[in-house]
Amino acid sequence: MFSFIICFLALVASYFIYGKFIERISGVDETNQTPAFRLQDGVDYMPMSTIKNFLIHFLNIAGLGPIFGAIQGALFGPAAFVWITLGTIFIGAIHDFFSGFMSVRNDGLTMPQIISKYLGSKIQKITAFLIIATGILVGATFAKGAADLLYNLTNISAFIWITIIFIYFLIATVFPVDKIIGKVYPVFGALLLIMVVLMTGALILNPAYSIPEFTTQGLYLTDKSIFPYLFVTIACGAISGFHASQSPIVARCIENELDARPVFFGSMVLEGLVALCWAAIAMAFFHGQPQLAVIYGATPSIGVYEMAETLVGPIGLVLTIIGVVICPITSGDTALRSSRITIADELHLNHEKLISRLKTAVPLFLVSFGLTFIDFSMVWRYFAWTQLIVATIVLYAASVYLIQKEKPYIIALLPAIVCTLIAFGYILQAPEGLRLPSMIANAISVIATVIVTAIFLKKYR
Repeated sequence: MFSFIICFLALVASYFIYGKFIERISGVDETNQTPAFRLQDGVDYMPMSTIKNFLIHFLNIAGLGPIFGAIQGALFGPAAFVWITLGTIFIGAIHDFFSGFMSVRNDGLTMPQIISKYLGSKIQKITAFLIIATGILVGATFAKGAADLLYNLTNISAFIWITIIFIYFLIATVFPVDKIIGKVYPVFGALLLIMVVLMTGALILNPAYSIPEFTTQGLYLTDKSIFPYLFVTIACGAISGFHASQSPIVARCIENELDARPVFFGSMVLEGLVALCWAAIAMAFFHGQPQLAVIYGATPSIGVYEMAETLVGPIGLVLTIIGVVICPITSGDTALRSSRITIADELHLNHEKLISRLKTAVPLFLVSFGLTFIDFSMVWRYFAWTQLIVATIVLYAASVYLIQKEKPYIIALLPAIVCTLIAFGYILQAPEGLRLPSMIANAISVIATVIVTAIFLKKYR
């Protein structure tokens, strides 16, 4: 319990201490006119309040990520607490802040366009492909997770639910941002927070459950090493390049640059807190039992339902529907929206007319819909790895931004190096990767990371 409390307090304090430091380093200027006013178009660019942008962005980046990832990561024991805390503060929050702030400073451009400015056109093309692919994968995995739970609740075919969800995806993706997203999402964001508070409170107050303390022994999943599997399993609760695809959506609605810290840094810290709570709930509820092992690499929606129903009683069903159905759906549509916007920016398409937005969106939706018929665990793992690559590229871009501003770029470069090491380590030894022995894979990862870092410093410093 003490390990959980310490990590919880560290996350809260980081917003006020480290977040303020990052805000000062980045050069936030409240007198600058933001793209929301300068480029207002009635579709994607329009000013919205700080609290509305915060709740929208939080819901966009949260979804299933800090729930499913944290539950799966609970198999590694309280080591997950440390990764969620340190990853959120020193990697995830830095990534999210600069992905949003650089977009605000560059007319609300999507990440590939920003990458082009700071890292060059070759990396831009790679980033554009990965962001579009990530959006498609998020749409598929989040729709699949929600449909599986709805099937178990209603006994109506999951295919029917997936079809309904994708129809909604299409509507939300092509409509102006203030029509659905701006009106409904803040409410759902608040409900997700209420769900986490109630679940965590019920767990702490129930003497039948205890949150384990941090230890290097007794990991629940003995056949997987912490490096690199824990760091990829818990992605959205610590570091996720998917967030960079969402940042421009809200960057186009920011009223003042001072909103960057609460909206981008603050949303990531809150997501870290959500992931921390769900990891603790899963550890205490299943306590390493075989049920939790089954959840790893599968769709954990049924586990969420079981925990909610047991801990919170009759309202557990309602909370589960909110947390595992509505919230991932509202992340899936914005993921596909970001893919649509990215394609428009890359191909210089005008999306002010509905028909032009549909021409781009429909093919994306057909591909994403098709992926829902593929094994969930495989799609989820590839999603986790691709978003890690995007996050790494964004952190290198943030390093260049700070180098150009003659600021201490190490705050972005060090996280970029860590993510590079994890990305190499995972793809070299994972079952869906090259399957090399861990010792060989880790040695190659270190060498490759040193080479990438040296090339970066030589070219950009």
